[in-house]
Order: sequence, then C-alpha cells, then structure tokens
Amino acid sequence: MAEAVAEQQKAEEGLVTIWIMGKPYRVPGNLTIMRAMEEAGYRLVRGAGCRAGFCGACATVYRLPGDYKLRVALACQAVVQDGMHIMQIPYYPSLKQRYDITKLTPETASITALYPQVYRCVACNTCTKTCPQDLQVMDYVQAVIRGDIAKCADLSFDCVMCGLCATRCPAEIPQFLVAILARRLYARHIAPRAEHVRQRIKEIEEGKFDEEIRSLMEATEEKLRELYAAREIEK
Repeated sequence: MAEAVAEQQKAEEGLVTIWIMGKPYRVPGNLTIMRAMEEAGYRLVRGAGCRAGFCGACATVYRLPGDYKLRVALACQAVVQDGMHIMQIPYYPSLKQRYDITKLTPETASITALYPQVYRCVACNTCTKTCPQDLQVMDYVQAVIRGDIAKCADLSFDCVMCGLCATRCPAEIPQFLVAILARRLYARHIAPRAEHVRQRIKEIEEGKFDEEIRSLMEATEEKLRELYAAREIEK
C-alpha cells in the first residue's frame, strides 16, 4: 500500500492542472500548450502548423488564476502554468479583401480603400500589447496613415498572421491583413530589383540547371541526405 502511495506521489510530481475548453487536465508542467493538449488526448488537426513559432496557426488565449488579464500566446511556444485556462483560436474571421497587387500604387489610399478601418485607430496600443511576436503593431498602422508603406513593411516583417491583434482591437482593424498588403506593395513597387535574381531566373529559363535538377530527382534518399549534409552554407 505504501509503495503504491509513493508511486502515485512520484507520478504527481511535476504535474500541473490546466483547463482546456473548460475541462481540467493534469499534465507535466514542462510542456508547451500544444504538447500539453496532445498529452491530454487532443488530436490537433487544426491549430497546429510548423510547431516552431513561424506560421501563426496556433494562436491561443489564456487566463491565469487570480489574474484579471486576458493573455495571448502561440501554443507551440508558451509553457503551461498551473491553473491556466486555455482557448485556441487558430482562425480569426477578419474580412479579407481581394485585390490585384499589380494594379495598386504604394500609397495610403491603396490600403485604406480596402481597409478603411485603419482611420479608426485610436492609438490605444492594445494591438501591440497583444502581439505574441512583440511587434510594434500600432506603429505600423500609424505608418500606413502617414503614407509610409516602407516603414509599415519593415515593422511588420516578422508578422506570422495569427490574427490575435485584431481580436483585441476596439476599432476592429485587421492589422495583420493591412500589414501583409503593405509588404506586398513594398515588394512590388518600392523595393529595388535584385539583379542577381533576374540573372538566376534567366539561367533557369535557359536550362543551365536542368541536368543538376534531373540528377537530384533521380537520386536515392541516402544520396540526398549525403548531399544535404555536405552542402555549402552561406555565412
């Protein structure tokens, strides 16, 4: 009996209680939210992508016991805490506009015609506080209003499109959609053309790499692994 109790106590060491969709689960306290959900028996067919903080698919809202603050995170990055109440929102239903980037000009009017909510920004900075990537979201929205598309593209460069900024915005601005439009405008109309890329495209079209590509397509998995391990890595 004593041994059974000791084993039970040992098994309980390091466990925390988390709440997923309103139900409590006991999970190891060193797991990320995503791993903890799988430990609890959830099969993640949505809300799980790269598992490395780059895709924004695992946007999560949570609250800690005794804390009034509603917190946000990417489930693949944040580690569980005892008493954490978790709710995933892998998709946020913002109104995504359709456009032809080749027909737009790199100016504020191109963005505000599609997303007029930008002008409703009250500079509360809630979007910045919400961003799990710690981006200066309000600043890039204000850059759009000032007509500085390049600044918006720069400040939003690391946006993973999780949509959490829009969930908390009192002006209902889809900041992440505004940001990707700004980056597309910058890339299409403002950024200097890379001549070495033009040259490489020309070489591909002329068939310079056809034989090399063919050999890779025909190579065994073992050979591909060997080539990958021996590849030259740029500094």
